[in-house]
Amino acid sequence: MTAPTLTPRQDSHFQHARQVADAVLFEGYVLYPYRASSAKNQLRWQFGVLVPPAWGAGRAEHTYQRTECLMEPRRGATLSLELRFLHAQRRTVQRLGADGRFTTVDSLDAGDRVYVPWDEGVEERIELSVPVAELAGAGVSLPFTRPAHEDAEAVRVDGRTVGRLVRRRERVDGLLRLSATELDGPYRVSRLTAVVENTADWPSNGMAAERADALPRSLVSAHLLLGLSGGSFLSMVDPPEWARSAAASCRNEHTWPVLAGEDGRADVLLSSPIILEDHPRIAPESPGALYDATEIDEILALRTAALTEQEKREARGTDDRAAAVIDLADTMPPEILDRLHGAVRALREVTGPAGRPDTPWWDPAGDPTVDPAHDRIVVDGHQVGAGSRVRLRPGQRRTDAQDLFLQGRTAQVEAVLHDVDGMVHLAVTVDGDPGADLRREQGRFLYFQPDEVEPVEEP
Repeated sequence: MTAPTLTPRQDSHFQHARQVADAVLFEGYVLYPYRASSAKNQLRWQFGVLVPPAWGAGRAEHTYQRTECLMEPRRGATLSLELRFLHAQRRTVQRLGADGRFTTVDSLDAGDRVYVPWDEGVEERIELSVPVAELAGAGVSLPFTRPAHEDAEAVRVDGRTVGRLVRRRERVDGLLRLSATELDGPYRVSRLTAVVENTADWPSNGMAAERADALPRSLVSAHLLLGLSGGSFLSMVDPPEWARSAAASCRNEHTWPVLAGEDGRADVLLSSPIILEDHPRIAPESPGALYDATEIDEILALRTAALTEQEKREARGTDDRAAAVIDLADTMPPEILDRLHGAVRALREVTGPAGRPDTPWWDPAGDPTVDPAHDRIVVDGHQVGAGSRVRLRPGQRRTDAQDLFLQGRTAQVEAVLHDVDGMVHLAVTVDGDPGADLRREQGRFLYFQPDEVEPVEEP
């Protein structure tokens, strides 16, 4: 293989896809409740970890990733690539003693945070740009190294140094191999192969063979961004009919390529260790990175805001990213939480500006033909609407045990509602309910269909 010519990074080419790539990079970085002492944070970084070959032999961990995809490059096109991964950085905590010496400790109280030992992640990028024509045959090969590094950061409280954080990174070595093979057929289609390998040495000095020891020499959350200056990639999720056989023959190991970037474009590909769909994107309602994607943002934000002050101090001392999550949850305005609640993105095309620009489709104010506060319906020959009194007769289709206690109770109708299926519902408050006024203020009612109520004659 030949060595490629490196060029400056083309930010504009990957700009739209980078937000999703960042989410992949930091997936599972630190989990709720965002403290190093939490059991959930004892085994981290489960996706895209490429370990040193000598350590990974015979283990379930991977030492390489292989991406294969189909592309239709134009003549003279250039392939741009970013390999992105986290470099684990081990942080130890030291306290400054009265004798002026630093001693390694398990924790260090620093006012609004408590520092503890922790593995941080430093973002690394390997970037190159190479003419597609140079990928034929043996292709190109790019060895890379990230050197060992050590530094110290003073910890101060009220301007006085009380300790320091010592950070150490081990050397990481890797190899990136690229090649392309033009396929037979009526179309000018090539199979692109991109292999990322960890080539780091593993110490032969009797070092304990634990996963935690291997992480500083690993490529963590490794993934690729690929872009064509001319031409397009074919979807591996839903390839065109004529390319299905060729797509099925592509061999992807420990990663999966999807079209990225703006909808309707196919010149950017994200090869991710997490299975995604084509053109993935971050939900626009998301207020910021919360890292723990096994939960929805609303639940995480509420739970994080409910942590005790001591728990928040420990989280802030765990990692700067964890501290940012705590601050985000503490300062999130109510309207942002409202936006997180009940979003149905699949209905965007219906509910967007082209549909109903002023009100959501489900808001009664969006339909001038209905008026919940004044509409009336006929039940057993009587007009029933807001202000009417009824007796509740829950029907057989009801399955809520609470309905047993409502049988025969009287109630006041608050509104007549029509749902999108054409069904009519009566919103009611039960007579004698001590919380009736609060329910009215909050708009929280019980709902019954017309055949589940009897009009009550007014005296």
